[in-house]
Amino acid sequence: MPKVYEELIEFIARLSPQEVINFQPSAASRKRLETLLYRRREAQLAPEEEEELENYLVLEHLFRMAKAKAHELISL
Repeated sequence: MPKVYEELIEFIARLSPQEVINFQPSAASRKRLETLLYRRREAQLAPEEEEELENYLVLEHLFRMAKAKAHELISL
């Protein structure tokens, strides 16, 4: 994982570990992600949608890592 990602994860997790753990994307964001994933499976994604989906997936990964770090911080 790139060092800049690790720094971002640490920063997010330290803001408020419990709030990071509790964070959930909005219903609209979850629905958009489901739509993009469906369209990818059906090979119907436009190039800009593919980029949007990749951005969602990177952010999801970063937030999963931040949540894991937040759990570590709370358990200290």
